[in-house]
Amino acid sequence: MEIGISIEAENKVGVLHKLTGILSELGGNITYTQQFIKDDGKIGFIYMEVEGIKNIDELKKRIENCEYVKNFEIHSSLKKIYGKRVIIIGGGAQVAEVARGAISEADRHNIRGERISVDTLPIVGEENLYEAVKAVATLPRVGILVLAGSLMGGKITEAVKELKEKTNIPVISLKMFGSVPKVADLVVGDPLQAGVLAVMAIAETAKFDINKVKGRVL
Repeated sequence: MEIGISIEAENKVGVLHKLTGILSELGGNITYTQQFIKDDGKIGFIYMEVEGIKNIDELKKRIENCEYVKNFEIHSSLKKIYGKRVIIIGGGAQVAEVARGAISEADRHNIRGERISVDTLPIVGEENLYEAVKAVATLPRVGILVLAGSLMGGKITEAVKELKEKTNIPVISLKMFGSVPKVADLVVGDPLQAGVLAVMAIAETAKFDINKVKGRVL
């Protein structure tokens, strides 16, 4: 069973080491972690997803007695709460239309018990888009990427190639000018349909297989 652990602790040297030591001693394997310092600089927030912990009560006791820990909570993992993510990047108008289709379709599947969330980043400029696409590889729980715009190529195309080399994340592109559509797994003319297909491609309750239409223009 995988659990999520949210911890607020004093911003002190060795806190993370103490916490990971507790998890290791209890047989826990950290599958995902994120840390950041809150605005005042005195408190750090630590989130971890952990598998293999059999004695939750002992875990709670050990964390509660850990020096510098102020608050903590054990809950479901973000994977279980938010599920797979559809990432939509590009021009604002096109992003909005793709998101509309994706949210509508995600609602149908989430009602059946799935968890699919939709993230959008309306952004323009080759350098900005290049950095955004590259960063997708570092995001957790990404199921699919949709590139929405009227012109994308150059460094953006290189970022898409790099993403596909590093990950198994499929890429849908709107029908547009530039070389990005040539390296995408699927090209779709209608933004609404692109959003719907993006969700269907990662939904376990759908029968759409993007691998069967790779290289197609719809």
